[in-house]
Amino acid sequence: MSLMQNELDKKVPVPLYFQLKELILAEIKKGNYKSGDLIPTENELSEKFEISRTTVRQAVIELVQEGWLYRVKSKGTYVSYPKPGQDFITKIEPFEDQIRRLGMEPSTEVLEFKVKKATKEVAKLLEIKEGDKVIYLLRRRFADGVPLVVLGTYLPHEKCSFLMECDLVKNSLYKLLAEKGEEYHVTKVRRIVEVTEAGAKDIAYLNMKKGKPIQFFTSIGYNALDKPLECSFARYRGDRSRFEVIVAPS
Repeated sequence: MSLMQNELDKKVPVPLYFQLKELILAEIKKGNYKSGDLIPTENELSEKFEISRTTVRQAVIELVQEGWLYRVKSKGTYVSYPKPGQDFITKIEPFEDQIRRLGMEPSTEVLEFKVKKATKEVAKLLEIKEGDKVIYLLRRRFADGVPLVVLGTYLPHEKCSFLMECDLVKNSLYKLLAEKGEEYHVTKVRRIVEVTEAGAKDIAYLNMKKGKPIQFFTSIGYNALDKPLECSFARYRGDRSRFEVIVAPS
């Protein structure tokens, strides 16, 4: 265990728990401890570094709270699976590009792909009439084989019927739309984010436990004419996703 080959510097005015935390974190980032690996016990760390178990526990608790580690009762502390820090909120970019940029392999499963009637909510978002035909696309998306999100997308059938002949497993929806012309190019997206609890479908599709957090996004994509072209409802696993927003002075 490479972590056990390190030392703490007790002469510097840096808290010992923080030094230990940084050592563990460095080993994770270097890949010496991989996702799912068991780290040394509190007793082992306490004896190795000649510090109290309270100090060790403080370091471990902070890493658990920050999502780097997770605990399994009666088994130990493990390295967490990575949370893709996606730019989903602030950038119009295909899911595949986001995940590959993070060094992970994306994949998509189409669960439903059909024509149906627009509900009142969908009709309002797409600025069409309730009951008008819409294309409904339900996809489950993965990073390194781990399901991250279930995404339900609606598009006006009259305008986007050509999509019914497209492969939405291998192709990006936004890229297919953009190839059709400027009127189909999504240039702006409005997103609303909420937090909710995992329900029956989340348990089935995302391998989650009931009641766990879901990051729920409602998105409306607009073309260059500021007309809505698609709306979607995305349910992201709260334990496997995080989103970053950069705020600058206006």
